[in-house]
Amino acid sequence: MAKTKRGRILWSLPSRGRGTCPVCDSKRIKLLYTRTAKDGTALKVCKKCFKADQVRIDAAGTKL
Repeated sequence: MAKTKRGRILWSLPSRGRGTCPVCDSKRIKLLYTRTAKDGTALKVCKKCFKADQVRIDAAGTKL
């Protein structure tokens, strides 16, 4: 893969894929990973929270 293509998809995302993580409340962090809460809500989370326990994901889903 050419180096000029790396990360190009981020340019088409709103705010370049950045936002506030619903699990850890980190500001202006890349939200590239999708996790599903128990109620079926799909959440975009950061790299740190992608491996978080399902309990934390469910708590963030109800917080929304």
